[in-house]
Formats: sequence, C-alpha cells, structure tokens
Amino acid sequence: MRFTKMHGIGNDYVYINCFEENVPEDARGELARKLADRHFGVGGDGLIFIFPSDQADFCMDMYNLDGSAGGMCGNGIRCVGKYVYDRGLTDKAAFTVESGGEIKRLSLSVENGTVQSVTVDMGAPILKPADIPVQAEGTDFIARPIEVFGKRYEGTCVSMGNPHCVVFVDNVDSLDLPHIGPAFEHHPLFPERVNTEFIQVLDRHTLKMRVWERGSGETLACGTGACASVVAGVLNDRCEREATVRLLGGDLSIRWADTVYMQGPATMVFDGVLIN
Repeated sequence: MRFTKMHGIGNDYVYINCFEENVPEDARGELARKLADRHFGVGGDGLIFIFPSDQADFCMDMYNLDGSAGGMCGNGIRCVGKYVYDRGLTDKAAFTVESGGEIKRLSLSVENGTVQSVTVDMGAPILKPADIPVQAEGTDFIARPIEVFGKRYEGTCVSMGNPHCVVFVDNVDSLDLPHIGPAFEHHPLFPERVNTEFIQVLDRHTLKMRVWERGSGETLACGTGACASVVAGVLNDRCEREATVRLLGGDLSIRWADTVYMQGPATMVFDGVLIN
C-alpha cells in the first residue's frame, strides 16, 4: 500500500489515496494506530484517507493517533488540497472537499505548477453548547469557569467541525501541558472529549497558541484550533476579526467574516510503500 507523508506547519499526517488503494472502513482506526506511531510506524498525528465524493470534488476521512475518528482537520484539509492538485487528480485551483459531513471550499495558491499555500472557507463557528457538544445550558459557552486539578480556568467553547475549548493564559510557554491537557480532554463537560487551545494574546492581531488535541496529545499546530481561537478572541474582545495565530510549527492567518477563513502552507515530506 502506497502512502504519502505531509504536514501543515508541523501538524503531520500519513495520507492514503483511496482512488488507488482500498482500505475497509473497519480497518482504518487500527491502521491509523500502526502507521502514526512514531517509534514503530511511519509517524504522524494521525491518518487521512482521500476518497471520491458524490457531494463534493473530493472527500477526506481523518483518524487520530489513537485510532479514533477525528472529524474536521484544518491543516489536513490544506494538505489534501495540495495532494490532489500536485498529483493531477484535479486541474482546478478552487474546489470542494467533504469532511465530517461538511463541505469546505478550498482556494489554492500555485507557483510553477505546485501548490504553495491553501485558503479554506471553514464555515461559520458553532457556539451552542448542545451542538459543540458541551454539557451546559444556554445559547453559548463564553468565558465560563472550568475547574481542572482544583484550579479555575475560563473557557470559551467553539466547534469548527470538531469541539474546541479556548483558554486565555498569561504565558503559554510555562504551561505543563502534558499534565493539564488530558484533564481538559476528558473533562466531564465534554461528552466527545475536546481539543484545548491555550492562548497568549501578543496584540490585537497576534495570538500565540499551544494545543492539546483529543486523541493525539500536544501537536505542533491545529488549524481548526487556530480558527476557534480567533473566534473566542473576538467573543472575549481580546483580538480583531483578522489575526495571525503563532503555533509551535508556524503561523496561520485567520479571518472571521461571514464565515471563518484559514490560510497557510501545505508541505509534502515523502512517499512510501507499506509492505506487510
């Protein structure tokens, strides 16, 4: 089975082209655990399958490092855009990709026949707790208290196709993320677990972010998390609707207009063949 390793500012995944390869759905989670393992596999934050779609130009299916279904993946969908264009599966510089039951529109920046960056219309943020989901009443979950290990944090919850909890802190570098990250991920408030973004506001147009992703742990970047962070920043009057999010792996440009737009690079690392 052939595969490709790609990354979006360090958020790396193993990609399987299911136009050519046949992987049964019930085998994908276990395959993700094996291939994404950094010691005994290829290594990555998860596994992404690229399929035909009867609703969009393409379909992607993402699995986390632990084999669980991941829903939407912002960095992953940009890499899918690069993959299908660079490999000749499309000659269009704008097209749609179905993921997690939603359809996203991609616009490619192409130089010398190769995709350099991708802008994705990520859709409108979901703020209603029941739809994120969060075990809380009301029409939104903005700056509400969340207790972890006896300490009170203020969290703002947003779904960008997967659930996020955004927490503003004074200094992201000093956080013991391996300790508190799992406590947020498995907090009783979140029935489907949650991705947690810890945000330091540098100025009204710049946020610094570390993220603990459900099923994968701390990653170098999270595209949907960057989108959720700008949405939370606006809702808490901490940033403007257009901002740069600085992650461990690089920067993403986020703009919340009618919907949320994410722009950033996509990088091919290598191709390989899995031999059983």
